[in-house]
Amino acid sequence: MRVDEALDKGITEFNLGNFKKALVFFDGVLARNPQHVMALIKKGNILGKFGKYVDAISSYNLALRIEPHNALALVNKGLAMHYLQRYDEAISCYDKILLQKPDSVTTLYNKASSLVRQNRSDEGLSILERVIKLDFSYKYKARSDIDFENIRKTSNFKRLVL
Repeated sequence: MRVDEALDKGITEFNLGNFKKALVFFDGVLARNPQHVMALIKKGNILGKFGKYVDAISSYNLALRIEPHNALALVNKGLAMHYLQRYDEAISCYDKILLQKPDSVTTLYNKASSLVRQNRSDEGLSILERVIKLDFSYKYKARSDIDFENIRKTSNFKRLVL
């Protein structure tokens, strides 16, 4: 099977939720081309789904050595850092994306989440307000996001999302 076929099959299995099968295909791609950025990112995503965040970060780091500004690798590395409660490192990943794409709503939202988790609520809410202005649907997402649990009852948070 060609590398591009294996990658496509891996993506299909990933999208179907068959993560173990997908991982076999991505590992097959990487066995033939260890620097295949998309396979590295997808492998990291699967490792993250399994809660293996440190291993996921390693996979994203390999991708970032090849493409240092790859937004997909950076945002996913940031999320893995966030789940490990390494918020400064998560924010650093998000800031690298925001230098290139200052209105990336997903990145801004993730940064707001990490800031709030760091008890930097004013900064986080300021960014969340910007996110909601860019994409109104995030107003509803934030209402139920566990990252905002500690500030859910504050008037500033309620003002943004209700």
